[in-house]
Amino acid sequence: MEAKIGNFFDSVTAFFGGGDHIPWSDRDTISGCEREVAEAVNGVSDELKSESIMRLSWALVHSRQPEDVQRGIAMLEASLANSSGPLQKREKLYLLAVGYYRSSEYPRSRQLAEQCLEIAPDWRQALTLKKTVEDRIAKDGVIGIGITATAVGLIVGGIAAALARKG
Repeated sequence: MEAKIGNFFDSVTAFFGGGDHIPWSDRDTISGCEREVAEAVNGVSDELKSESIMRLSWALVHSRQPEDVQRGIAMLEASLANSSGPLQKREKLYLLAVGYYRSSEYPRSRQLAEQCLEIAPDWRQALTLKKTVEDRIAKDGVIGIGITATAVGLIVGGIAAALARKG
């Protein structure tokens, strides 16, 4: 019986906790990437600079800090037009989708994941992200319906109580 109760609470916690499988980055990772970009700017190779900026973008959109995520989104959007080929465009679109997911802008995230899949239909990361986003949209809808139903129930209960007192 205890195992069943534990499983129930685990599933409720997972439902409300939003247990996605997208990795997080920490402040040390971001700082290391920022140093790498600063060194690459003074370097010779544009390719090295581009790779360093992509790593920094990855670290920023995977951050737990909203301001880092927004910075990563801005960097990626600014560089999207300069993508050298479909593979690089796919990577930037995916990172943008992660950033928008982390920013709770789920419809935009899903749209970007779908654009990734137009470039590479079998790309597992984009497929997983799209499913994660769709699950989150569905979960938010269920929570919204629950909140609405509770509010309606409270209003109806209040009206019923008021009528019962009058009568």
